[in-house]
Amino acid sequence: MSSDDISVVLSDDRQPVDTLVIGVSEYGLAGLTAVDYLADQDSMHKVGHLRTTEPPFITPFENGTPRHHTRLYADEAASFAVVVGERFVPPAQAGALAAAITTAGRKLDASNMTMLTGAPVAHGPEDHVPFYIATPAYRDSYLDDTDIRPMGNGFLDGLSVELVARGIDESFPTGVFTTPTHPQAPDAAAAIRLLTALGAAHAIDIDTGPLEAFAVNIQAHYQALTERMEAADSEQFPDDRMYM
Repeated sequence: MSSDDISVVLSDDRQPVDTLVIGVSEYGLAGLTAVDYLADQDSMHKVGHLRTTEPPFITPFENGTPRHHTRLYADEAASFAVVVGERFVPPAQAGALAAAITTAGRKLDASNMTMLTGAPVAHGPEDHVPFYIATPAYRDSYLDDTDIRPMGNGFLDGLSVELVARGIDESFPTGVFTTPTHPQAPDAAAAIRLLTALGAAHAIDIDTGPLEAFAVNIQAHYQALTERMEAADSEQFPDDRMYM
């Protein structure tokens, strides 16, 4: 798939922004939940979308109203924009999508890019913090005055690696904020950690109160589901002490 297969459509009245933030559909949905939460804020408005000629083809909808699967929203006052990607990105298409997002960033005059993503790694409670992987230009400009920790070692993949590789090759400030993510999607708690890192690095005031309440509800939902499953298992296999 080439970059020509993805078109970037932006409104003519868009204003320049400093930061472009990206989140897409992937394990745990932490990054997508984070950017979708930002896009729902009153200060944000839609400035464009991306279209692709390759599968998977999806058109999300809500309350009977369809929407583009990959959309751009901007808050000119806070000087940042977000890419909300509800479409799963096949690995073979990550390069083309990264090229399209880079094109969108140039048209918005963005001076840096930040990818928000969850990491499906084994971890303990002490690891429930955000980490970064960033080019030197991004680190020097946005991370030196924060307490966000660097990710020790490993490998990026998918859209993250394509964006960071472009940042390395073009000396363009590019960063990835990541955090351990659970499979019980959406991992709203992980999304909050990503938003906290974004706000600290770019001096963006983000009220995560409603998202914190949503995270509590999600946790309660999965806890209740676990208890029902355990109760069903105990009823299906009662203790049989006849041969003890």
